[in-house]
Amino acid sequence: MEKYEIVIVGGGPAGLAAAVSAKEEGAERILILERDETLGGILNQCIHNGFGLHTFKEELTGPEYAQRFIDRTEELQIEYRLNTMVMDISRDKVVTAMNREKGMFQIEAQAVILAMGCRERPRGALNIPGYRPAGIYSAGTAQRLVNMEGFLPGREIVILGSGDIGLIMARRMTLEGANVRLVAELMPYSGGLKRNIVQCLDDFGIPLKLSHTVTRIHGKERVEGVTVSKVDAAGEPVAGTEEYYPCDTLLLSVGLIPENELSRGMEIHLSPVTSGPVVDDRLSTDVEGVFACGNVLHVHDLVDYVSEEAYLAGKHAARYVSEIGNSKQAGRGRKISVSGQDGVRYTVPSQIYPETMEETLTVRFRVGNIYKDRYLSVYLDGERILHRRRPVMAPGEMEQIILRREDILKRHDLKSVMVKIEEV
Repeated sequence: MEKYEIVIVGGGPAGLAAAVSAKEEGAERILILERDETLGGILNQCIHNGFGLHTFKEELTGPEYAQRFIDRTEELQIEYRLNTMVMDISRDKVVTAMNREKGMFQIEAQAVILAMGCRERPRGALNIPGYRPAGIYSAGTAQRLVNMEGFLPGREIVILGSGDIGLIMARRMTLEGANVRLVAELMPYSGGLKRNIVQCLDDFGIPLKLSHTVTRIHGKERVEGVTVSKVDAAGEPVAGTEEYYPCDTLLLSVGLIPENELSRGMEIHLSPVTSGPVVDDRLSTDVEGVFACGNVLHVHDLVDYVSEEAYLAGKHAARYVSEIGNSKQAGRGRKISVSGQDGVRYTVPSQIYPETMEETLTVRFRVGNIYKDRYLSVYLDGERILHRRRPVMAPGEMEQIILRREDILKRHDLKSVMVKIEEV
């Protein structure tokens, strides 16, 4: 059986950044396993700009951003295998994978980093009445067809869901000569970044209908049109509000789901909110030596944050391996829970170990609704240490706060950190 110090599942932005970080931290035998034919993951089809402003202090396209990390991976001589599907990972970190050259093979790892990314929610999860005609695509599939395959899915487009991919594809399809009739969104707010609403819809005069959804797809062989209805507070269609839009294509941008089948197979504890692993301040799961980062952990809005998170996972995975080799493993001391309430849906991480944490720790989270002119507060066992006024917070944009180790350490009996939204 092959043996590696660190095996990374996924060669997208998270996997590449984790590999580079682990190598720079001193790990030697690192292997990236990627199921696609190239490294870079989803960024290869994201040809629009807006990437890299935080990481590289310049604006890059998706492929340019990915290439920076691919080049660094090559420079550091980090090994990777393409067209390789990971089938299973045991709790003692034996990775079972397969590819055309080796068939089925196993690798024994001292540490594993999960960086599988996420997938789009399919039509089957939506229960829209109608036949199964041609012309229904997820927004990501349409993006790949247009940007990589050179194929235009349709000419008259309706988009359901206002996630970032849907908003970006509204602009992309318009630039390719298609007519985007509207973007319908079930929720009373958009699921995408504010800048994408402005640059992709407002700048092109594409209407966004909030609290609306597609209630019927017309056409048997090919999409001929859709019926869009207003929904009430419970998300149920309101009778009498139906509008018919003729179209030949329906794009679905209705949410992303972290790819955690391997995590479930390992019986890793998953968050019911994010569908990703529950991790501590080292991005370590509850299975020893297994770390998670990127969109497999929780869906991000900016790839720069994915890279930042993955750097942390790679660094701690390398340190974990070093501790094994030097027999320095020791208990991490007391554990403190981190959670959200009053509008904060979840936090990453969910627990911290103050004795071994970094000097500063970034805690990321999303809110559950649009909040205007509120305070973002942090409590340590009921004592408020942060009270920051925010003009607006929305579910489509990730929020973050910084915890300082010195604030945690000086409270010897601290049990919990709470992040919440408060009225002005």
